[in-house]
Parts: sequence; structure tokens; C-alpha cells
Amino acid sequence: MNNLLSITMNASAQLKKILSNAPDGIDSLVIGIDKSGCSGYSYKLDFGNSSDLKNYESIDHDGVKILIDPKATMFLLGSVMDFRTDKLASRFVFDNPNEKNTCGCGESFSI
Repeated sequence: MNNLLSITMNASAQLKKILSNAPDGIDSLVIGIDKSGCSGYSYKLDFGNSSDLKNYESIDHDGVKILIDPKATMFLLGSVMDFRTDKLASRFVFDNPNEKNTCGCGESFSI
């Protein structure tokens, strides 16, 4: 699916690092959505094996395979995944045009 999720170079580089240290049999990262937090939803990242997750949307970006949980597709349309570092933290950040509200700490969002 075109325009489902864009990946920045910073995010791609960090995903490569993570996958290079992944357990045996892992060839991808899975992005999903959980009902969580004070605003309703939070992003979830996990290891995956593409041969086990056939019905997941697949994005190959700069040598990194990303699988999108089918339940998360409608939440992620048009989003950009980035990896940002500041004085206190390093984290993946989703710039999501579908978000209507976020909580004060930035951990959850609503659509």
C-alpha cells in the first residue's frame, strides 16, 4: 500500500542496528497499535519473522523489512516514523497526520 508509512534515514539506521542484534530467525520489525495510555492508543514495536506473518503489510526500506499489523493500518496511513535523540532520551517518533489528540507525556494518542 503506497503512503502507508514513510521511514526517515535516522529511523532506518536505528532499525538496522536493532535487527543486527535480533534473535535468530528474526528478519523484520513489526509495528502495531495497542489500546493504552490516557489518550487511547500507543505505538508498539516488536520483532517479527515475515514468513510467519503473511497477512501483514510489508515495507522494505533501505534494507530493513517492516511489517504493519493489519489492525494498525488505518491508524498509520500517511505517517512518518523517525528516530530522535535529545538530552534525556532516544526514541522512535511517529508524525501521524491522523492524530487528533496526544497525552501530555506524548506516550499515547487518539484518532
